Amino acid sequence: MSETRSLQGRTLFITGASRGIGLAIALRAARDGANVVLVAKTSDPNPKLPGTVHEAAEQVRAAGGQALAVPTDIRDDAAVAAAVAAAIERFGGIDILVNNASAISLTPTAATPMKRFDLMFGVNVRGTYACTQACLPALTASARAGRNPHVLNMSPPLSMKEHWFKGHVAYTMAKYGMSECTLGHAGEFRPLGIAVNSLWPRTAIATAALQMIPGVDVKLCRKPEILADAAWFILTSDAKATTGNFFIDDELLAANGVTDLDGYAVTPGTKQFIPDFFID
Repeated sequence: MSETRSLQGRTLFITGASRGIGLAIALRAARDGANVVLVAKTSDPNPKLPGTVHEAAEQVRAAGGQALAVPTDIRDDAAVAAAVAAAIERFGGIDILVNNASAISLTPTAATPMKRFDLMFGVNVRGTYACTQACLPALTASARAGRNPHVLNMSPPLSMKEHWFKGHVAYTMAKYGMSECTLGHAGEFRPLGIAVNSLWPRTAIATAALQMIPGVDVKLCRKPEILADAAWFILTSDAKATTGNFFIDDELLAANGVTDLDGYAVTPGTKQFIPDFFID
């Protein structure tokens, strides 16, 4: 890696990239001049959720990056394989995989239909695993070419405490499944030179998904850009030296000299934020 940290010329494959955290990471990479493959299910406007994968691609281009929009349901193996093939055909390879797509339902067992259970496991766990598996040959080629390949899972540190499970067993298991991918794949891919890490926020993040949860005051949240900037530090680090970590956004930023976080607040000057789950 050069001394100047940048994602210029790197190709990122980002799931759940049509809005929120995935889009913020895409735009941060685009400012460096990266190639961004935007993978998301939303190809047509949805009255409940803002943004489509095609609109996200336009924003990436406007920010200075190259973009490829690939409408994809990551629960569909053939669709994932086609998206990976399209990325390689367009940009010649894949250097970075960001497993950001996620489904959430903060419901107790009696109020969690099995269809919702299957959605969370299909997207969060199976989708993360499937995308990692599908991208692995390209990431291995990236490592051989000295292009510093990374897998970044947007998932929490593993904490086996009852209170992180009891109110929403299915959701916790699904998010922890993503983190178990980090733990296992970091060890499996270390000999290949591919980094695998997780990133999670200290506070609640103002996304469309969060706003669908009753009782959440978005004014007491931070913006997705805090995770985008934290992800940038991970993805520009040495893949051989930075792997198997469960990073928390504010700690990672502080370690890189970023301590004034007020610009990330939805309401500047806020001192007390809604804490996110899974951080003891």
